[in-house]
Amino acid sequence: MAEAGPWWALLAAPAMLLGFAVLAVAGNAALEARGAGRPVTPGTAVRPLLDVPRALLAQPRRLPAPDRLLWRLGVVTVPVAAVLSTLVVPFGNHAVADLSVGVVWFNAMEVLTWAGLWLAGWGPNSAFSLVGGYRFLAQGLAYELPLMFALISAATGAQSLRVGDIAGAQHGLWYAVWMPFAFVVYLAGVLAFSFLGPFSYPAGRDVAGGVLGEASGVDRLLLQAGRWLWLAAGAAMAVPLFLGGGAGPGLPAWSWSLVKTLLVLAVLVWVLRRLPVVRADRYVELAWVVLLPLAVVQALVPALVHLTL
Repeated sequence: MAEAGPWWALLAAPAMLLGFAVLAVAGNAALEARGAGRPVTPGTAVRPLLDVPRALLAQPRRLPAPDRLLWRLGVVTVPVAAVLSTLVVPFGNHAVADLSVGVVWFNAMEVLTWAGLWLAGWGPNSAFSLVGGYRFLAQGLAYELPLMFALISAATGAQSLRVGDIAGAQHGLWYAVWMPFAFVVYLAGVLAFSFLGPFSYPAGRDVAGGVLGEASGVDRLLLQAGRWLWLAAGAAMAVPLFLGGGAGPGLPAWSWSLVKTLLVLAVLVWVLRRLPVVRADRYVELAWVVLLPLAVVQALVPALVHLTL
């Protein structure tokens, strides 16, 4: 069971999440340069970060009759929900908020992103932006139920919704080993709610950037930051859910949490560069016909194990 962290953890957790997101952006830039045949240098990884000052100074786009309140509310919701989701993620043996329903909290913050992105698509009063918002809702209908059953599988294995209890219940045999399908579905869900890589359909080029198309300046920076913050938050949550949390030989618990999070993040960044974009309608068919039944069966495995003990 994780312990509630000290007050300064309220600042340390977002700072650490931001650090993970920056590393993911740098790694993605390096892989992109390598895939394009360009030399990979330290400047290659830093170049995306140089766009931040330009975005802060850029003038916002002027659009006819936008709903600025809902637009800004949606834009801010995406990164804020990502940060709030990590409050229940234990780093080593400490979490900012050791909630008894930590898994539900994480899932609730992820679902809150649905509302944020739809509002970010609705607010500009633009057709392409609205299409991008609806695309994310369609994508959410596909990935959410398999993702929820993946979370339920880990919680059932530990007989608890407390994230620290799930990490502590793995006792040398990680849930990623005997719940591999739930682990893979969870990682796919992380890419989906980050709308990156194969799940970047809501921000597709065929709709002029979709939910990102009309955003500029700080608004665009916040939405882009929200994508990478969610990727980092999902990687961090994978560690206590499926990889034993901070358990490991020789090193302090916080060190193992750090190493495992970086490894999961590296895998996610590599995958998002390798897979093509999947249309939401095709992923809905795959999710409901194949992934959902298998995810239900996977959730039954730990339940049957506990019933037979």
